[in-house]
Amino acid sequence: MDEFSNNPLNAISSDDPSSQRSGSRDSLLLSAQLRIEGEPEVTVRVRNLSSGGLMAEYAQPVDSGMRVEVDVRGVGWVGGRIAWAAEGRIGIAFDREIDPMAARKPVGPVRSSSPTKPVRRPV
Repeated sequence: MDEFSNNPLNAISSDDPSSQRSGSRDSLLLSAQLRIEGEPEVTVRVRNLSSGGLMAEYAQPVDSGMRVEVDVRGVGWVGGRIAWAAEGRIGIAFDREIDPMAARKPVGPVRSSSPTKPVRRPV
């Protein structure tokens, strides 16, 4: 029997929001726009992102189940609901799956990978 099987510190409570998540999450730090029904649009810091939702820093009180929209860089606006709120952070469950890797793609002009002509200096 392994040493961790009966250790109560390893037990995950069903009240713990992290125990209710599914899918792999990508830890990152990026800004996103958040719209909560009846509130002005705000900028939040996204701490992790998965195909089914995200965790963001948001200190205002919110209720689980509230409808929201989030503008995630590289993905666009995604509808969802507040899944949980605790200690200045919120979890949002998306209405549809997204590609979380799209948020990691560089934004801005695409540079050509073709070689450039050498610069010649006047003599």
